[in-house]
Amino acid sequence: PYHRAMSTRVGVLGATGAVGQRLIQLLAPHPEFEIAALTASEASAGRTYRDAAKWRVDTPIPDEVADITVVDTDPTAVPDDVELLFSSLPSDVGAAVEPSFVEDGYVVSSNSSNGRMDEDVPLTIPEINADHLDLIEVQREERGWDGALIKNPNCSTITMVPTLAALDQFGIERINV
Repeated sequence: PYHRAMSTRVGVLGATGAVGQRLIQLLAPHPEFEIAALTASEASAGRTYRDAAKWRVDTPIPDEVADITVVDTDPTAVPDDVELLFSSLPSDVGAAVEPSFVEDGYVVSSNSSNGRMDEDVPLTIPEINADHLDLIEVQREERGWDGALIKNPNCSTITMVPTLAALDQFGIERINV
């Protein structure tokens, strides 16, 4: 993998799918992240990312990930020194495997909808409610996890809430969406 000074080693769960590809496109040039693990289904595991992904993004596959070997979406297949996992798994798969990653001590930031309504799972838009990350300690205590599960809201909410937050100063009492 491509190494950067003082970088955080990250992985992408579900890296070969459309959302996983978009995450890779965004993470690869990021100055603070080094993509160190890519997971996918058993059908893709063992292949290079270039060979496993049917690349759909409008930019080329980033050079720093093209030759990474895709591993199975299993905590035992991901290196221990990966500090953060971004999950783009379908919700049913996420519900089945994300908790096992968290139990093994990984921090999982997930795009899938499973668990979004759980009281101890932060549902965050960092620019708006980063303080919701304080729920991580509650989650760890209640579930006995070493890692953490963080969710983002659905796409329509993510785009609407920053605008509503800016308009909050005008005392909006009701929104119809």
